[in-house]
Amino acid sequence: MSKTVAITGGAGFLGSLLARRLLATPVALGGEPAAPVSELTLIDVVEPQADLAHDERVQPVIADLETALAGLGEVDAVFHLAGVVSGAAEADFNLGMRTNVDGTRALLEYTRRHRIPPILVFSSSLAVFGSDPAIGPIGCVDDDTLPRPQSSYGVQKFIGEQFVADYTRKGFVRGRSVRLMTVSVRPGRPNAAASSFLSGIIREPLAGQRAVCPVPPDTPIALSSPRRTLDGILRAAEVDDAAWGSRTAMNLPALTTTPREMAQALDRVAGSGTSDLIDWSDDPAVGAIVRSWPSVFRTPRAHRLGLAAEQSFDDIISAHLNDNPGGRP
Repeated sequence: MSKTVAITGGAGFLGSLLARRLLATPVALGGEPAAPVSELTLIDVVEPQADLAHDERVQPVIADLETALAGLGEVDAVFHLAGVVSGAAEADFNLGMRTNVDGTRALLEYTRRHRIPPILVFSSSLAVFGSDPAIGPIGCVDDDTLPRPQSSYGVQKFIGEQFVADYTRKGFVRGRSVRLMTVSVRPGRPNAAASSFLSGIIREPLAGQRAVCPVPPDTPIALSSPRRTLDGILRAAEVDDAAWGSRTAMNLPALTTTPREMAQALDRVAGSGTSDLIDWSDDPAVGAIVRSWPSVFRTPRAHRLGLAAEQSFDDIISAHLNDNPGGRP
């Protein structure tokens, strides 16, 4: 039996990648046998990319989330990727609350009206963790580490996790929250995320353009490739409730590195001197957010589901060039 799926943020980078994967390969939802997706609703405030818009299985809904949900029928699964990113949520508190908190609650109320509770995958963030000034550095994060968000975005994502857990406990939805690492390398234009530079310092030099790194070169960070991030999102939807286990959000695996090591990998993969296009200019506002995030993760829960981090940033750059052959000058 075919499946119906909705993706919020369906025109975005991860939403588009996820849509293509769902359309190309049968998907197993909640431990059921894999089945093709017959109808895929992409919800966003902008139009999806042309290849998706022209697929007869795709139903674009170009509207804000609450408006879109008002006219949406029942589905087998929802992937909630829409949200205001970290820097924007910090700069505009009302926008972040309206989108990241109120929007998530509206989505959960939509799933609550289903006759059969659907699978819901909620994309949370490593930003739910932070270095509490009264406690000190966070150190290594494991599956049981207590979230202490130090930004509005982190707080909003943590609220979303708790909403999903409680609606799942009540039987309104089969929710699975996954905490995404910073995704690098993202193609396209920069966004308002505080971590956006972690793609920019690779993407722009590859295109022969200058880029700014707003944190010191040896700042430790945790990141994941687009492919491994997508693997985590899909795996959360695929497993049955027993294999998923706790209603607590699951940390996805991360590669720990630094901007300096990323620049060195860029030179190894793209040619010596490519990283000379990076300008190292400390931005205290961005740095305060980024340095509050943990950089080392231990993720046995994700590993039990077959998920793993990339082994090197060289591999991530090579995959980016393979997937985006126009990204090199």
